Amino acid sequence: MATPYQGNVTSMTQSGQGAASAPVIRTIGLSDLHHALRLGWEDFKAVPSHAIILCLIYPVLGLVLARTVHGYSVLPLLFPMAAGFALLGPFAAIGLYEMSRRREDGGEASAWDAIQVFRSPSFGAMLGVGTLLFALFVTWIATAQAIYTAVFGYAIAADIPDFAARVLTTPQGWWLIVVGCSVGFLFALVALCISVVAFPMMLDRQASAGEAMVTSMRAVAQNPVPMAAWGLIVAALLVLGTIPSFLGLAVVIPLLGHATWHLYREVIVKDPNARPIIPEPRERKPAADFPANLFPWRRSDRG
Repeated sequence: MATPYQGNVTSMTQSGQGAASAPVIRTIGLSDLHHALRLGWEDFKAVPSHAIILCLIYPVLGLVLARTVHGYSVLPLLFPMAAGFALLGPFAAIGLYEMSRRREDGGEASAWDAIQVFRSPSFGAMLGVGTLLFALFVTWIATAQAIYTAVFGYAIAADIPDFAARVLTTPQGWWLIVVGCSVGFLFALVALCISVVAFPMMLDRQASAGEAMVTSMRAVAQNPVPMAAWGLIVAALLVLGTIPSFLGLAVVIPLLGHATWHLYREVIVKDPNARPIIPEPRERKPAADFPANLFPWRRSDRG
């Protein structure tokens, strides 16, 4: 399924021996975003059940949040928390990148292949960037809470209609929407710049966290309009995915995860010195071995 990608090639030069292995960034257009989404959809159709299983945490978390709001004490944070999922999405989708990579190399992909990402030599670097994104998420939630408190104080809304009336029908609520969305945009911009191609690059090239984030920022700087459009596409799909009750994220998250891998291939020229990874044949796991077959490394240790 390897697909040739086209674009204007620009080399990222570095001094010394690092120049030979420096990633090469393409200048892409809006049509390349559509191409990445189309290939991501093909990946999702090929392994839909596994992708949905990997992303069940999102609708479950959404339902938990909705239940928590029963007391209305965290109601002002419901939208910021839902929007903040976009900050964590690039890390949450690392298993989906692995599935797309294997399909690209001509192999079959399954949930077992997604789990193999935890054995990647660069998983430590991915975990480091994921921790950074989580810190960004926590900071965004704290900032959103501070903005709401500055506008409405510590008074708790009596119910959902009362909260909606405060936000949508008062000058303070309009100010909250404008300032909150503006600040949220800045957080999303930072996350986009440091992670748009960082995780696929760490998986593909075993790059360090610093190298991957710098490459991601340079890719955004070279393609500002397509990357801005990509950010808007991600935001729009995530909003649609919250309807109803966050269940749509079970489709949106895997679609965006697979598409992000193909966006990485659109933006970063494939390493000509990379050795192809031949997928290992997977043994059949009969039902009689359940639940032991969920932990294959335990069987291998005993063998």
